[in-house]
Amino acid sequence: MTTKATERKQTMTLDGLEVPFSPGETLYEVARRHLAPVPTLCYDPRLEAFGACRLCIVEVQGMKAPVASCTTKALQGMVVSTATPSVEKFRKTLLELVVSENREVEVNPLRGFASQELSTLVNRYGARTGRFQGKHSGKSNKTDLNPFILRDYDLCISCYRCVRVCAEQEGDYAISVMNRGFSTQITTEFNADLRDSACTFCGQCVQTCPTGALADKKALRSADLPGEIEKTRTICPYCGVGCSVDIMTKGDRMVGVQPAMDGPANQGALCIKGQFAFDFVQHNDRLKTPLLRQSDGSFKEIGWEEALEFAAQGFRRSLEKHGRRSVYGIASGRAPHEAAYSMQKFVRAGFGTHYVDNCSRA
Repeated sequence: MTTKATERKQTMTLDGLEVPFSPGETLYEVARRHLAPVPTLCYDPRLEAFGACRLCIVEVQGMKAPVASCTTKALQGMVVSTATPSVEKFRKTLLELVVSENREVEVNPLRGFASQELSTLVNRYGARTGRFQGKHSGKSNKTDLNPFILRDYDLCISCYRCVRVCAEQEGDYAISVMNRGFSTQITTEFNADLRDSACTFCGQCVQTCPTGALADKKALRSADLPGEIEKTRTICPYCGVGCSVDIMTKGDRMVGVQPAMDGPANQGALCIKGQFAFDFVQHNDRLKTPLLRQSDGSFKEIGWEEALEFAAQGFRRSLEKHGRRSVYGIASGRAPHEAAYSMQKFVRAGFGTHYVDNCSRA
């Protein structure tokens, strides 16, 4: 009988080295943990392994043909080779076939989190030979007028990561696959616009796409802005879940938002607000100067010192006349976290109550 102790000590040989693994792990998971450079285009660790792209094939001693490492379970005593000359040649040929159909390989990183995966692998294997030029599959849907997601299917490689993340992660089933062969196409119910489907515009299909076929329309508006893209890790302020996000900037301009795939609370997921609702940050109508309401109902611009003194007097009068429970603070979900902290500190320490809330709880 196999004991728990022996289960924990199961080992296999990976590229000449004896490595441990846990029961149930796939060869790809073991290889990735031990930093073996096994490529893939259809794999997303949040999804069920699919084995469609075949780039992750490895040779297993005793097996007639290479196997897809993402769908093959590791077994005690297996001897696996991840990068033999024949396997590497096979991968290069597959990439050449994929590239032959795509309109372009190099795409703007603003298209999505995973949009550089194809170009990175093509460069790694030197798979730009042009040997397989011919008929193309995929046809871009330029008539879909939704404001968030570009459906540029000329770049689609039919990895189905978008379809699977929509179903397995979001449970929306808003997109699917129709037809076969060169007529294969990612589609919606009745081939309608995304606005007329079950799509919630969470952006998950965009962020998992390895070619940029599905892209962030709002981020691409800033494609021509000068400067390098910089990412800053922070927490989305819109609700209490605490989703980790990477704010993308060029210079002093915020150009987009990408979910943090290693975010403890969200693990790459976002809602429509966290993904796309950031225009207010640099909107032309955003107030930049304090305004004081006049007796006739109009507003007058005043300085910050005057505004703070006026507000302080109002709070003081309310406290003296009606007591500490006459003040109730509501913070904005569009304000930074430092502002939310200051608001609760102001109410709790300043007035000695817990009369404070945040609009993002609604």
